[in-house]
Amino acid sequence: MSYAGDITPHEAWEKLKTGGAVLVDVRTEEEWAHIGIPDTRQTDNDPLFIPWVFAGGIPNPDFIIELELQAPEDRATELVFLCRSGQRSAAAAAAATNLGFTAYNVLEGFEGFPGPDGQRTVNGWKNRGLPTNVGQE
Repeated sequence: MSYAGDITPHEAWEKLKTGGAVLVDVRTEEEWAHIGIPDTRQTDNDPLFIPWVFAGGIPNPDFIIELELQAPEDRATELVFLCRSGQRSAAAAAAATNLGFTAYNVLEGFEGFPGPDGQRTVNGWKNRGLPTNVGQE
């Protein structure tokens, strides 16, 4: 692992509530608009929305530049990376670590893993009851 660690959605929420961390949602714009976003209004820091890849799996060539422009200047602020199920966010957390950030990956992601029926209702940020705005940008 080349980042600070994997954390559960609830551990991520606790980090965000203390004000010492910023959420970085690396899903696509389509996912944000149609599936929803974490609602972080109860925290002191606004989330960052920077896609790791675009629709169709095309890598975002400007991810690093966008992260450096949007992330807090204070590298002591922890970054908590979130995607659908924890794969893209792990890669993004590793990239942020290479820039000098303390970065965590949210296990299970926003939607979680598919259940026996193929639906993503098993775990993840939204299925664990954490604050969410569904179907909004």
